[in-house]
Amino acid sequence: MADNVYRTPAVQPPTVDKLRQIATKYGFGDTSEKDLQDYQVHISHLLKAYTKVSEYPEPTLPVNYPRTPGYRPGKEENKHNAWYYKSEIKGAPNGILSGKNVAIKDCIPVAGVPMMNGATMMEGYVPDIDATVVTRALDAGATIKGKAVCEFFCLSSGSSFTCGTGAILNPFDKTRSAGGSSNGCAVLLANGEVDLALAADQGGSIRLPASWCGVVGMKPTFGLVPYTGVATLEPTMDHVGPMARNAKDCALLLEAVAGCDGELDSRQRYDYTPPKYSEMLNGDLKGVKIGLVKEGFVGCEGEIDLLVKEAAMKLTAKGAVVEEVSISMHTDGAHIAVPVIAGGAYNHLILGNSGIGAKGYYPTGMISVGDRAMKSGYRELTPTLKKLLMLGEYVNETHGVKHYARSQNVSRLLAEAYDRVLGDYDVIVMPTIKFKPPKLPTGEPSIHEYLSAVFANIANVASFNVTGHPSLTVNAGFAEGLPVGMLICAKRFNDVMVLRVAHAHELIRDQK
Repeated sequence: MADNVYRTPAVQPPTVDKLRQIATKYGFGDTSEKDLQDYQVHISHLLKAYTKVSEYPEPTLPVNYPRTPGYRPGKEENKHNAWYYKSEIKGAPNGILSGKNVAIKDCIPVAGVPMMNGATMMEGYVPDIDATVVTRALDAGATIKGKAVCEFFCLSSGSSFTCGTGAILNPFDKTRSAGGSSNGCAVLLANGEVDLALAADQGGSIRLPASWCGVVGMKPTFGLVPYTGVATLEPTMDHVGPMARNAKDCALLLEAVAGCDGELDSRQRYDYTPPKYSEMLNGDLKGVKIGLVKEGFVGCEGEIDLLVKEAAMKLTAKGAVVEEVSISMHTDGAHIAVPVIAGGAYNHLILGNSGIGAKGYYPTGMISVGDRAMKSGYRELTPTLKKLLMLGEYVNETHGVKHYARSQNVSRLLAEAYDRVLGDYDVIVMPTIKFKPPKLPTGEPSIHEYLSAVFANIANVASFNVTGHPSLTVNAGFAEGLPVGMLICAKRFNDVMVLRVAHAHELIRDQK
């Protein structure tokens, strides 16, 4: 087609009436008819650029291994409601993950396998790409066993009853919460149905369900693992990380998926080469200094306080030095993180600005489906999402992005507070969650139950999303038969240290 032939714009030109509505909304509705017509002509001309871009085929992500869509398992093989879809995708014949079965959180696309991201509005969507972490796991020899459910658009860390497919049940007590939002992964691991899981964490979503389900969950250093292709919630806090039943397997999965993804994810550092994490866990902590963060224990249930402190003190048997430390700013860590989480969710999820402003690969199919689903079905949103929509609209109208921006700036002070202590200590430790998993609602949850649960348990975890420090939870024991997590955090890009400490703890905990 000749360059001078007119093409229908990908976005239809606006009418003068539509431009008048927009002008009125933003306070310049007194613009004359003639001026509006001039705006219309020039905007229509610019829209031709959208047509030109649409003529190019999009670069996509590789899909390298044969698969079938799989199936939705019935109740008999999904007793804790942790599976969304079961399928089987066999990876490379050899690799560090050979013989390992993996579940994928349902915010991470797997080509050809339905993806719902916990939301009824997304049901029926089938991705045509594999996220980079999926490809890397398969390249390392893993077998993917299917998609694990998650909370509605991954936005409820404190509950496990907002998913569109129903409540996810705690494997130790079906009447209690399994945490969120990566609860499907945590439950499948605890039940022994898979060996490993890949999940995402923006405010604790890996570590919280791992804690309440008694497994290992790790949020790596920000940017260590590529987020390429995964549903975004807040680009400055998006993390993909490994989950497993033990630190050694967690290290194997991290080793398989970590590292730079070219220029496909601007969250990453291009100059960093990850070590072989799995080869660095020997149980020896000689010379390792561990700081018990005093503020992280404030408000803890007594049994949880005792279990975590005892577990930490036992690490002296492996050569560690354990001392109490104070990081006063930790008390405000979740408060600093919430405006970023809420602002990101409003901007990228509610408004549909999925990842805008970042350099890299955009999963346009997923973005389009999510945007259409959101704009056609606000009534279908959970109370959690409706709260964030109303909060976002109110804050945006009254303060703009000031509080989001200020939280981002203050997060640097928080990071410096942790780094000062981590200059003297190799890791800092505290409880992952300060209380035992609560009972699930009986019957239809009330608005109060929805809204109370959303950020109820993030006090010790959300800080490290906004600062980017590596953070891992490992089971410290049981209180009234329910798992208690110990949170281990280290300097950025010292991910191996949290794995080393967790592994040493497991050797002590599990010795007969």
